[in-house]
Amino acid sequence: MNKKQPYMNVGAAILFAIFGLLFFVLICRYFTIQISGEVSGQPLAAKAQQKYGQKGTLQANRGIILDRNGELVAEDTASYTLIAILDKKMTTNPKKPKHVKDISKTAQELSKYIKMDETEINKILTKGKENKRFQVEFGKAGRDISYDTKKKIEDLELPGITFSRDSKRFYPNGIFASHLIGYADRVKNKDESYVIQKDGTYLTEGKMGIEKAFNDELTGKNGKINYESDLWGYILPDGKQKISPAQDGDDIYLTIDQKIQAFLEDAMDNVVKEYKPKKIIAVVADPKTGEILAMGQRPSFHPKTKEGIEKSWHNEAIETSFEPGSTMKIFTLAAAIQENKFDPNETYQSGSYRVTDKDKAIHDHNGSGWGTITYLEGVQRSSNVAFAKIAKEKLGFETFREYLTKFGFDKPTGIELPDETSGKIQYTYPSEKITTSYGQGTAITPIQQIQAATAIANNGKMLKPHVVKKIVNHNTGETVKEESPEVVSTPISAETAKQVRDILETVVTSPKGTGGRYKIEGYSVAGKTGTANIPGPGGYLSGVNNYMFSFLGMAPKDDPKLIVYVAVQQPELEGLDAGQGAIPVSAIFNPVMKNSLHYLNIQPSMLEKAVVNKLANLKGQAADEAEKNLKEKGYETVVLGSGTKVIGQLPKAGTTVLEGEKVIIQTDGELTAPDMTGWSLRDVMKLATMAELKLNSKGKGYVSQQNITPNTILQRGDFLIVDLKTPEEKWDIEKKAAQDENGKTKEEQVDKVQD
Repeated sequence: MNKKQPYMNVGAAILFAIFGLLFFVLICRYFTIQISGEVSGQPLAAKAQQKYGQKGTLQANRGIILDRNGELVAEDTASYTLIAILDKKMTTNPKKPKHVKDISKTAQELSKYIKMDETEINKILTKGKENKRFQVEFGKAGRDISYDTKKKIEDLELPGITFSRDSKRFYPNGIFASHLIGYADRVKNKDESYVIQKDGTYLTEGKMGIEKAFNDELTGKNGKINYESDLWGYILPDGKQKISPAQDGDDIYLTIDQKIQAFLEDAMDNVVKEYKPKKIIAVVADPKTGEILAMGQRPSFHPKTKEGIEKSWHNEAIETSFEPGSTMKIFTLAAAIQENKFDPNETYQSGSYRVTDKDKAIHDHNGSGWGTITYLEGVQRSSNVAFAKIAKEKLGFETFREYLTKFGFDKPTGIELPDETSGKIQYTYPSEKITTSYGQGTAITPIQQIQAATAIANNGKMLKPHVVKKIVNHNTGETVKEESPEVVSTPISAETAKQVRDILETVVTSPKGTGGRYKIEGYSVAGKTGTANIPGPGGYLSGVNNYMFSFLGMAPKDDPKLIVYVAVQQPELEGLDAGQGAIPVSAIFNPVMKNSLHYLNIQPSMLEKAVVNKLANLKGQAADEAEKNLKEKGYETVVLGSGTKVIGQLPKAGTTVLEGEKVIIQTDGELTAPDMTGWSLRDVMKLATMAELKLNSKGKGYVSQQNITPNTILQRGDFLIVDLKTPEEKWDIEKKAAQDENGKTKEEQVDKVQD
């Protein structure tokens, strides 16, 4: 026992020395690491930060789009992406699993809330597990999930099912100035997957309209957050945090008024439902500022679902130029008045006009004209001949061309919308120059017409159109940019503008005018109708419906507060002739103008009553004296018979008649047939009643042929047969008659219907 003691002491000493040395090394190592902060040349702080330091992205919201009154038009809203965690390592407590345990049950429950079959969900989960993926998503069906749907899925308490938060663009008004506002969407790669930015967020861009034009202003700047977390990524209570706040995009205030836009959308919907046109374009503007208060078209699309977008990718008011038709006559008239070349009381021969001996004659829209009439009546009746003569003989082609530039028809307006096109002025040959005067051949955009019309409504000052009122910093409320009215030209004087408005009012109020359907009770409307042919393969389309019908009007006439332009292409007008194209156009113009004026508290003006008289008893009067008196009162008079005294009349004595209405008087002499070419069926019926003839009519429109030769004596009981044709039908016949063996020439396609 004593012999072993020395060996034990030696062993203990050796162990002590060994452990002492190890402890010394450990202490040295500890202080070395504490002082240097490195192990094997690697900084420990950086390693700890990699493992326990987390980085997150604070996503910025895209700027809000609002109307002129601050009503919401577009904003970002929260959306969620469905995620299934498959890795078993996420579960630390078997009683509370954090990964998908029962694939069948999970697939069955999720299929009730997302648009994906149970079998497809099962397949995605099974394949993800086989490939040892940490998590899986469910494609389009699992994205853009609303908060309500998210809450319902969370209530199922399915293990492993979670969500990542994202944002999407929300358009609360649905189809609402869709092409003007446009839409924003995530950018896709060639393989249809979404582009993900360096910070892990999806890249979103504006694709059309305001969203596209102001994409940089609307796009915010994402922020960052750095924080310390535990092993599972949760923020430590006392952990350090470093935050760089997100900067939301700027807010855009439009000039659009939500109420007026709603009036327009409703009116267009009604016309689409009833007349099924191929296209509608409509714009409402404030002529004092150039601000666009409403802009719409059909077909349109829903900016959220994109439903309908394949039918029309373009903003028709901005990106499409077309032959305007007779609305162009407004500006030809304005040029003539400004140059003191328009005398409303001067007469000319209507019907047809040949600019040179080599050119094909152009015609008035009824084919035959109205005889010798004043230029004022030519404007009211929308005579092509009147405006052709004004352009060539009054203004001169060079002066007229200068006014096309002054009114801005040869360049874009510069409105704050993408992809604006310009007009295409065809002005090389004499035939092109005269047809431009009444709106054919040359093509312009609706927004160019709106801009030019501001000069008429705003006492000669032409204003640049705007759709943006101001841009505001979302975070500070500071106005970054604010638009103000911009006069781009003064093509005419204030006095000229007033005269043009006065004349355009008679287009609506006069019985001879083409704009009778555009009367609005309580307000004086000044405007001009338009009917233009539509180009097609090998020429212009034929048929009574194949036109672009339009109206450009302003009200109240003396101090216009609104300009409204409406164009309706190829409405289905069953049983109606081309002259009835005003029906669908007025079904948009009238309610939009009237409701908007009421909404803006524009007080109705006292309108002058139309000249309405009760027809006197003309029997027994001298025929020539009766005819003279009727014409002085503005009535169109037809005298039947060769006698000197009146023995009959239609309308009958005491009948209320409007100025310009046709009155037929019968004398005591033999009745002779008048030339009824160009008469309406209603006027022919008056004649047949008075002469006691048996009337038989064929076709629709105006009289093109009659079986009784003019000046032939009429006998009671004779058959009167009239052939009625629409202007388009009559001109088709003329064109076919003028064809040579090689078919139509280019010049022969110049002649078109205008009203």
